Amino acid sequence: MEHARIAADPAVMMGKPCIRGTRITVELILRKLGAGRSFADILDAYPQLTEPDLRAALAFAADYLQHETVLAAE
Repeated sequence: MEHARIAADPAVMMGKPCIRGTRITVELILRKLGAGRSFADILDAYPQLTEPDLRAALAFAADYLQHETVLAAE
C-alpha cells in the first residue's frame, strides 16, 4: 500500500501511521469520525490538516482492511 499523505516512521508516534509531516495518527482521525465529528470539526481542531489528508486516512484504513485475513467461525 502506497499512500503519499501517510507516513509510518518508528521515530514518530511509535511507528503508527500518521499524516505526513504531523504527529496526527490515522487512528485518531478514524476515532474522531467514528464518534460523529465532521470533516469540518476535525479541520477546525487541527488546522494543519486538509480535507485530502482526511480522505487519505480513510483510504489507508480501507486498504489496510482489504488485506485482512478473515477466518470462518464454526
